[in-house]
Amino acid sequence: MTGGMDGQICESENCGKPAKLRCPTCVKLDLKDAYFCEQDCFKANWAKHKAVHVDASQPYNPWPYYNFTGPLRPFPQSSRRAVPEHIPRPDYALHPEGVCLEERHAKSERVVKVLTDEEKEGLKVACKLGRECLDEAAKACAPGVTTDELDRVVHEAAIERECYPSPLGYYKFPKSCCTSVNEVICHGIPDMRKLENGDVCNVDVTVYHRGFHGDLNETFFVGDKVDEESRKLVRVTYECLQEAIKIVRPGVKFREIGNVIQKHANANGFSVVKAYCGHGIHRLFHTAPNIPHYAKNNAVGVMKAGNAFTIEPMINAGIWNDGRWPDDWTAVTVDGKRSAQFEQTLLVTDSGCEVLTARRPSGRPWFMDQLADVYGEQI
Repeated sequence: MTGGMDGQICESENCGKPAKLRCPTCVKLDLKDAYFCEQDCFKANWAKHKAVHVDASQPYNPWPYYNFTGPLRPFPQSSRRAVPEHIPRPDYALHPEGVCLEERHAKSERVVKVLTDEEKEGLKVACKLGRECLDEAAKACAPGVTTDELDRVVHEAAIERECYPSPLGYYKFPKSCCTSVNEVICHGIPDMRKLENGDVCNVDVTVYHRGFHGDLNETFFVGDKVDEESRKLVRVTYECLQEAIKIVRPGVKFREIGNVIQKHANANGFSVVKAYCGHGIHRLFHTAPNIPHYAKNNAVGVMKAGNAFTIEPMINAGIWNDGRWPDDWTAVTVDGKRSAQFEQTLLVTDSGCEVLTARRPSGRPWFMDQLADVYGEQI
């Protein structure tokens, strides 16, 4: 172990002691310094820590017979991150296959819940904390940073706020957030690939706090070389979400959301993914109603004050069709062109809706700051 600088904290999970010893392999590979308090702590955590030593310039292919639709490739993943025992967990976190039994029961009833005042407050707190976690990821998203590092940032931000990262273990999803880069539509699994200047990266965060889930995502520009079409794609995707939010109020049919989104996407030359939709959310991660984002869908029901759900359009630069990597999670465009997504959790009020996961205080997404500060575009 080599000597480090003062003021560092030991990398070992739940240690927290001051650390001066640097991992020599990290130094050799020119990776971000990893500090440990002593040799014994380093040895005890070697099995987990060594995952970061993968040479990120050498992608690997775990599926030699799979034909990738675009240039993105999977990289090795670090081991699953632990959640302290004192943090309450949703039921699926305790199931060996990650099955949410409460969701299955609710699905059979197909009831769109009207939240009580107490439930509204619980949901609002979870959404606020989820937003804080996503904002931490936004600050860390930059060229050279791995998506695994973004996952670590989100995981630790959730733990600091006494939250369980909802994706972790959900139907065996192995990470604490989803990171969907370039042609990945959604459900990308964080790994050791370093983000490249010119990428677009969506980070999808959900946290579980005191019995409620708060869910949101944003697409970020990575660096200062994102091409003009990708910048337009991200902007239009956000506009699709905003146009949909405008119509949310009591008495509106859930299926109308898709009509609004597809009209705006198609008018700008883009397409709408049909395989994935928004969803009800509160004590359950995913529940009624379903919120399709495409036109002429068959969604059932009418909005009522007290309903809570997400709208999360996925918009493709090319055709709308999707495929899936053999990991059973990573959804990709079939033509390899880029995709973008934005998501908010909404609560229907007597006269409209409240966006519970909005960024504060500005209310505008991170990419708008990037457009103005990095690309000099007018907002």
